[in-house]
Amino acid sequence: MHLKALLSSLALATSLFTAQAQSMKLAVLVYNGGGDWYANPTSLKNLAAFCNDQLHTSLDTREAHVEAASPDIFNYPFVHMTGHGRWTVTDADAKNLRKYLESGGFLHIDDNYGLDPYVRPALKKIFPELELVELPFSHPIYHQKFNFSTGLPKVHEHDEKPPRGYGLIYKGRVVCFYSFETDLGDGWEDPDVHHDAPEKRMAALQMGANLVQYVFTMNGTNTAQ
Repeated sequence: MHLKALLSSLALATSLFTAQAQSMKLAVLVYNGGGDWYANPTSLKNLAAFCNDQLHTSLDTREAHVEAASPDIFNYPFVHMTGHGRWTVTDADAKNLRKYLESGGFLHIDDNYGLDPYVRPALKKIFPELELVELPFSHPIYHQKFNFSTGLPKVHEHDEKPPRGYGLIYKGRVVCFYSFETDLGDGWEDPDVHHDAPEKRMAALQMGANLVQYVFTMNGTNTAQ
């Protein structure tokens, strides 16, 4: 099913989250350049399970792996990317990712520390005409199921900087959300991986659920764009 059609059918359901006829997967972006795209192997299964419990979604807790240039990316409304290092984007990657995002897809980039120098150049290759902008704390992405009145939660400390959330906005819709200086994905992992405090892990999962809810509500109502 075409991504826009899939999102549209979900938006037309009596309840967006309880009427999903098929179980969809969240996907991890497999990318080139040497960065460890596989850095958080337990994160998406836990986020999917949390969303199923809190948002009444029916997400498959088995994550998918998808390459940027693959046509399979259109099967996943939510694609998550993480890592500590280099990310390179080929012309084929850029073309396919742009088409995917224009068609209603969503990319969440979570800097696991070390990815930041490569994010902006890569996104500039995908959308040369757009700029990453810091989203205000009043943005709907922070006020879905859970309210984050001061923006992103701080999960892990690296450089003693505040967490920041950036958006790439195409035709009024955030098509890419970039979380920086927070490590949301680390907070989604199994508790015994990073031994985060329960309240930090909960905040990370709640913010992740907000991202998922934003994708289905905002993208589902913007399928005509």
